[in-house]
Amino acid sequence: MYGTKSKIDLAFEYQSQVAVLRPSIHSRRANLTVKFQDLYGFTVEGNVDDVNVLNEVREKVRQQGRVWWALEASKGANWYLHTTIGQGSALTSSLKFSALANAITLKKLIRKGIPPVLRPKIWFSLSGAAKKKSTVPDSYYDDLTKAVEGKVTPATRQIDHDLPRTFPGHPWLDTPEGHAALRRVLVAYSFRDSDVGYCQGLNYVAALLLLVMKTEEDAFWMLAVLLENVLVNDCYTNNLSGCHVEQRVFKDLLVKKCPRIATHLEALEFDVSLVTTEWFLCLFSKSLPSETTLRVWDVIFYEGAKVIFNVALAIFKVPLV
Repeated sequence: MYGTKSKIDLAFEYQSQVAVLRPSIHSRRANLTVKFQDLYGFTVEGNVDDVNVLNEVREKVRQQGRVWWALEASKGANWYLHTTIGQGSALTSSLKFSALANAITLKKLIRKGIPPVLRPKIWFSLSGAAKKKSTVPDSYYDDLTKAVEGKVTPATRQIDHDLPRTFPGHPWLDTPEGHAALRRVLVAYSFRDSDVGYCQGLNYVAALLLLVMKTEEDAFWMLAVLLENVLVNDCYTNNLSGCHVEQRVFKDLLVKKCPRIATHLEALEFDVSLVTTEWFLCLFSKSLPSETTLRVWDVIFYEGAKVIFNVALAIFKVPLV
């Protein structure tokens, strides 16, 4: 039946085919697609190895959480608010040193990620949103939403058009309740700042703020401090002048920091702003996983708009696998 081939020869022949007939465990894992919801309700799709990497990241976040809780226990619940050194001479040298030590510790911790459970109150305090809110009556947001209810402007029409396109499929944002909450925040801000009104991209930013901050009012004030104090001026005005300036600056940075990539893109006659404009306007919320985006926002709210440029450069430096 097998001619002159011995059993040993046949065994070797079959053994050489094992890799083809029986894929390795690694290749089967790589081809197995897994879907699940992340912490903020977004659907994540990837293979088993991707899930393992995500679990490792989450474990590091849990470890960071233990560090934050330990500091709260030893320094007090709001220790991160005591990081500024006054100009006067009233502070003793020991208090100045304590504030400086807190500032250094805080910067390192924020860059490693704020625990999700602490994120709302830390963002609200460190970004300046709490201070901004304190300058107006407590009923400001409620009064504003009631005053603008039913009013129709070009901004409100665009907002209504964009609501169904904001993270479609999300279990809360893509519901009548989610649309209504997001609409109130965006419409209220469009009346607060008529120069900005509404710009496409703000819907994604405000939606993610709602998921993190839990309440409309806190999300509104986070949006206000972001546009009025943290980001470059005029990024979201009608002519997007601030955003155009950012794109020119980023192109120069790309040439300086990543010359080979910049040269390659130029040879392809590819305008990098076709990609990066969305990154800057949506603050990566459409381009990165939600948990990664919020790690970036942790640093933006503490260190400012320069972080956007650093993250954009880092993405270009990531090697393709």
